[in-house]
Amino acid sequence: MRVSSTPSSQWTALFVLVSTLCTLFTPAVSVKYENFKTCDQAGFCKRNRAYADTAAATSSWKAPYALTSDSLSWKNGQLKGTILKTINHNGETVRLPITISFLESGSARVTIDEEKRQKGDIELRHNSIARKERYNEVEDWTIIGGLELSKNAVESREGEKTTVTYGPEGKFEAVITFAPFGIDFKRDHATQIKFNDRGLLNMEHWRPKIEKSQPEKKEGEDETPTHEVTSGEDESTWWDESYGGSTDSKPKGPESVSLDITFPGYDHVFGIPEHAGPLSLRETRGGTGAHTDPYRLYNADVFEYIMDSPMTLYGAIPFMQAHRKDSTVGVFWMNAAETWIDIIKQKEAHNPLSLGIGSATDTKTHWFSESGLIDVFVFLGPTPKDVTKAYGELTGYTQLPQEFAIAYHQCRWNYNSDEDVKDVDRKMSKHQIPYDVIWLDIEYTDDKQYFTWDPLTFPNPIGMLEHLDKSDRKLVAIIDPHIKNKEGYQVVKELKEKDLAVHNKDGNIYEGWCWPGSSHWVDCFNPDAIKWWVGLFKYNAFKSLPNLFIWNDMNEPSVFNGPETTMPKDNLHHGNWEHRDVHNVNGLTFVNATYQAMLERKKGELRRPFVLTRSYYAGSQRMGAMWTGDNQANWDHLAAGFPMIINNGIAGFPFAGADVGGFFGNPEKDLLARWYQAGAFYPFFRGHAHIDTRRREPYLVGDPYMGIITQALRLRYALLPAWYTAFHEASVDGTPILRPHYFMYPSDEAGFAIDDQFFVGSTGLLAKPVVTEGATSVDIYIPDNEVYYDYFDFTKYEGQGHKTIQAPLEKIPLLMQGGHIIPRKDRPRRSSGLMKWDPYTLVVVISKNGMASGELYVDDGETFDYESGAYIRRAFEYKDGVLESRNLGTKGKLTDKYLKTMKSVGVERVIIVGAPKAWEGKSSVKAAGKDAALEFHAEEGGKAAWAVVRRPQVAIGEDWKIEF
Repeated sequence: MRVSSTPSSQWTALFVLVSTLCTLFTPAVSVKYENFKTCDQAGFCKRNRAYADTAAATSSWKAPYALTSDSLSWKNGQLKGTILKTINHNGETVRLPITISFLESGSARVTIDEEKRQKGDIELRHNSIARKERYNEVEDWTIIGGLELSKNAVESREGEKTTVTYGPEGKFEAVITFAPFGIDFKRDHATQIKFNDRGLLNMEHWRPKIEKSQPEKKEGEDETPTHEVTSGEDESTWWDESYGGSTDSKPKGPESVSLDITFPGYDHVFGIPEHAGPLSLRETRGGTGAHTDPYRLYNADVFEYIMDSPMTLYGAIPFMQAHRKDSTVGVFWMNAAETWIDIIKQKEAHNPLSLGIGSATDTKTHWFSESGLIDVFVFLGPTPKDVTKAYGELTGYTQLPQEFAIAYHQCRWNYNSDEDVKDVDRKMSKHQIPYDVIWLDIEYTDDKQYFTWDPLTFPNPIGMLEHLDKSDRKLVAIIDPHIKNKEGYQVVKELKEKDLAVHNKDGNIYEGWCWPGSSHWVDCFNPDAIKWWVGLFKYNAFKSLPNLFIWNDMNEPSVFNGPETTMPKDNLHHGNWEHRDVHNVNGLTFVNATYQAMLERKKGELRRPFVLTRSYYAGSQRMGAMWTGDNQANWDHLAAGFPMIINNGIAGFPFAGADVGGFFGNPEKDLLARWYQAGAFYPFFRGHAHIDTRRREPYLVGDPYMGIITQALRLRYALLPAWYTAFHEASVDGTPILRPHYFMYPSDEAGFAIDDQFFVGSTGLLAKPVVTEGATSVDIYIPDNEVYYDYFDFTKYEGQGHKTIQAPLEKIPLLMQGGHIIPRKDRPRRSSGLMKWDPYTLVVVISKNGMASGELYVDDGETFDYESGAYIRRAFEYKDGVLESRNLGTKGKLTDKYLKTMKSVGVERVIIVGAPKAWEGKSSVKAAGKDAALEFHAEEGGKAAWAVVRRPQVAIGEDWKIEF
């Protein structure tokens, strides 16, 4: 790494160089706790926890917030008014405007602001040029629809409360109590969510800092300065705060917001990624099995994160679901500042008439953010799908990616040259190991300057890309938000001249340290910066071809010499918003800029972008994929991947994966093989490794491991039609791709916390990859009385409960639930692009009642033509001895043209699992009126009977029947 040689930067350069080298060459060292705050070290977190403790310890506690009834107005589904916060014994109050919106979708939104800050009627300290308002623009980045106000909501005011009836068929109610302020959200007259139930609503209002002159210090007295305390509160972190050698100037003083949200009768809460821990979130106030700190959302570059921890990671989605038998609800806390969430579970005796339940567990959550508004959306379900769909209507559903993006990606830090890339590509082909994408980390650049190629190691990037394209393979190159501060580098020259970088608190361009040494950060909140960024990706600016795609890393942002390895909170972004206000949405803005840049690098060449991001927020799912960051090559990290990915999926970002093999360290061969078997079920499937690890491309590991890994990869490729169909479903209604048991079986309490097995889309595939060292079997939980079959040998499993599945090293525990039809492509190819015209295999898995159904979605896997009807969507149904294909698509202007291109693509086999014994002896069936060969295989031992129809000569895009 090169660093600036200017005198003012020499000490920092030396520090960063040493720190970075230590980081690079000690991969065995785990996360450095001292680099990241605990709640006690974050002033606003400690204050709000203390506020909660005071409330709990005070028997006569009454929250000092009251909604004034005479301020209320109701219009077009929206209630507006003013909350008065009483701040002293003299009755002095602070005015907090509140808006409660009832949406046509059935969701509700509660927004609370602060009038003085809203009007700019405050003074900032240190001559700061920061904005005076509370940050109110996170909606611009996060929300894309679903805000239409309800036409049917009705308000009914009575005494000290008002009730709004809203939602589908008027089944939802919001009962708003005036003093102390609170809201009960009800469904079918039963309370589901309570705001301010414990009186923990807290908005730290603006007040001037009253400087207190210090008395003359006498000899021997403590050096600690005194603070004026008029409220009994700890003011020590109101006006500035130091941590890790950095001081946050806090020009706006204390401004945190908090609210307690209770889920009465709900024992399980899920979501609020990203954390390394179980799907069902733990309590956070200490005790057996509980955390002692709240869950933290503050996007950060965490080196070798640890397991089962509430500490912050790379992404933040403040969306939580609560689930109990046959009921799911959710909240979305739309705030981009640092946020913490406490969780407490308490047994409560409920009125059975009001809740429909007796004694039950209440989950009590407490949310607090450093700045911004209280802005919360409420979703009343009642099903998990209802909640994720309603959330997705607001923040957008996941991107429908190009098909190559859901195939296998081969990556490491770093492939050393363009010849190295081509050599890996040739060897993967030689060993018949399928893959679609090879990746380049930072070393491909010329001296860490993005949009350049190292002239010595990558002298011919175009030739390299053309070589990959011959096998329909792609390249992904990393481009990060830090721009090297180097004389003669055109990109940084333009960044400075156009003033498009993030500024420091004084309004000057911010300088920090990252991989290039001295760096500046693109401010993608600035529309002009996005426009400029788009231009950098044009083919005449960045030497590349259409088969190159982008990886955005380090976009938390990661700053090696910054507080908590990120940017100072008093930095300034476009519009003079402080970084503290926008931190968690920062990564999204950068990916958005890259997504826009990739849309049309050349006029008329419109393709779906592929962008991988490490940092993310609600809404990032619209733009690409994420991965779980710098994991370790050990069994614990393998096991942690699925709960993390599943939690991301139910929080609206299902295009997720973990580094296969582990980023840090060298996995033993058994671990690597098991990790590929698990990775075959990651929505985003990429092998990746640190620069100091041994090379571990699949062809290097030797037999039998190479064969085992190859089989796992081929399983993924064979099932790509099913995966792509699941991605399509997620892109239109927000349904997760990996579906946990509570999502599929919301009545089955035994499955609510299960997070090591899952269903894949709507396929009926139930997977539980081995994630335990030395295991040769797994216990898989069957949630119903349907028949299940082993995917590979058709062994039958029946009866609800745990079943032991044998799983030697070469075996993935994978079951097929009766009643489903699974589309596959069984011809092995080098890449998914080469499978485009291959015929399909349909696996018909007959249920106990003799039926099966399934879907297939197909488009060109590349363009946006599907939006104009260029796709196939088929429903398959087996019933009464007839397999039928019918159209589910809606005709558009490109439908006929697309169907014509697909006319030759047919079904080459139909496999029927659980075939009726009556078929024994039959040799043919009628397929679209013509004879087709039938082979029957009788039941043997515990394995089901099955049959296969070969070459039925039916097209995938047409209506047809096969009659048995």
